[in-house]
Amino acid sequence: MSPERRHFLLLSASLPLWTLAGCSSEPETGPVEVHFDRDACTRCRMVLSDPRFAAEVRWFPEGKRSKVAKFDDVGCATLWLEQQPFRDDPRTEIWVADHRNKQWIDARKAWYVPLNGSPMEYGLGAQSDPAEGALDFEQAKAHIREIEEKFNVHGQQLKQRLEEQARKRALKQAESK
Repeated sequence: MSPERRHFLLLSASLPLWTLAGCSSEPETGPVEVHFDRDACTRCRMVLSDPRFAAEVRWFPEGKRSKVAKFDDVGCATLWLEQQPFRDDPRTEIWVADHRNKQWIDARKAWYVPLNGSPMEYGLGAQSDPAEGALDFEQAKAHIREIEEKFNVHGQQLKQRLEEQARKRALKQAESK
């Protein structure tokens, strides 16, 4: 086989890979597509299943492409973000789905209304326009912290998991003696 033909075949074979690589790159800003019933919440690991309550956080690591974390509830997003070193970076983006039309809106500009049935029971739905009794972003975060402290669901689950792991370790140690 001639070197020209070999070169042509190599280029032809790699063209689909280059095309796919170019198509798979995510945008550097804004929300990304959520694969409902497949993507898991970054904080609680629950599968995202209700598009009315989805949230995303995009941050910008120094010298790298931006990263996106997906959440099943604005409560998970805000509580997770509070623990991150980039929480106060003005470039950090927080997106929430408008509970009425499922369109992405800037979480800091959204209004939050009481709704039953949010995935993690923080009880807030986001929307783009104000309504009677709606909370702004700072008030919503305070509401979420209050719910978390009152019920501490994640802390209780973690404690139960750690206790179960300790029991299993103790059983293994007892069996190995």
